[in-house]
Amino acid sequence: MKKVVLVPHNKKFAEAISSLSSEPPVRNALSLTESQTSIEGTLEFIEFVQEQEQLGKQYSRVIFNEDGDLIGIITLKDINMEEKTCNIGTWIGHRYWGKGYNESANSQILHTAFTELDLEYVFVAVKLSNIRSRKALEKLPYIRTDVQEEFPEEYKKLEPQINAPFMLHVIEKSAFLEWYSENTEE
Repeated sequence: MKKVVLVPHNKKFAEAISSLSSEPPVRNALSLTESQTSIEGTLEFIEFVQEQEQLGKQYSRVIFNEDGDLIGIITLKDINMEEKTCNIGTWIGHRYWGKGYNESANSQILHTAFTELDLEYVFVAVKLSNIRSRKALEKLPYIRTDVQEEFPEEYKKLEPQINAPFMLHVIEKSAFLEWYSENTEE
């Protein structure tokens, strides 16, 4: 598995984040506008993430690869401590696609979700049109796919946010931690 480092958001990363998120394959996959991926839009995003994290509603990190390059962002969002749930979202810069970084970033942040935040379920919503992400998610050994019928309230909550046909997947604490203990060295 590729090595990545997850770092808290900082305004000094705005230019690099803006550059990566402005790439058409990333911007289009995330349904972002040019304004949102501009330096100003990125600074507003960073401020929003920092505020949400202070409120306990998000846990978001900037992803750096083994060479120290900023390559993307991974976020636990809509954290609900009462229900012990959240949603996860990740994006990786186009030039870093297919190199195994997503799996490593997911492993790290999910470990945090289940051990430090003590969550039970992490939901993943993926647009049906995003075939690349769907295929990547289906490879994860600890994920259960296509669970919208089992979790209809979560699906209904995400519908207005996604605003496109999507599938709901879930990562459960017990399944992930079992996989983690068998597949990582601490």
